[in-house]
Amino acid sequence: RMLISATGNSACIEADFSDGERGFTLTELMVVLVILGMLASAVVFVMPDPRGRLIDEGEAFAARAHAAQEAAIVEMSDTAMWVSPTGYGFERHDGEGWISMSRPPFEDREWPEDIAVSISPLAGERARIIFDATGLNDPLDVSLAREETQVSVSIGADGTISIDG
Repeated sequence: RMLISATGNSACIEADFSDGERGFTLTELMVVLVILGMLASAVVFVMPDPRGRLIDEGEAFAARAHAAQEAAIVEMSDTAMWVSPTGYGFERHDGEGWISMSRPPFEDREWPEDIAVSISPLAGERARIIFDATGLNDPLDVSLAREETQVSVSIGADGTISIDG
């Protein structure tokens, strides 16, 4: 017999445990572990990829290209975007030459290391397209790939920008 009392209560409750009823059975413990394992695996599947989604990288690139295109039209000044397998950036023509732009969102960007980038057309180390004040430019296709996922960003000669992936 075991005496059990609540704190501050003088009444005692007697409980009688036989030797077979002192704790959890192995089956009960295994059921709890299986349930915890299933919950943990569900959490892993719901968590986002810590590297970020590839489509997000493509959309950010397309948004910056569109911002450069709009800046060229609004400011009536040629704006260039260069793209290489390692990154991309923006330049403004000041009448004498090309000057790198450093104000947001036109800072130079590097592609994440785990993304393979292919550019068409690519002449030399980097491709350059120039957005002029009319909104026209040379076409450019950039493909981003990570494992089995691929995203393509196409900038048409008429200034349209599309994302596939």
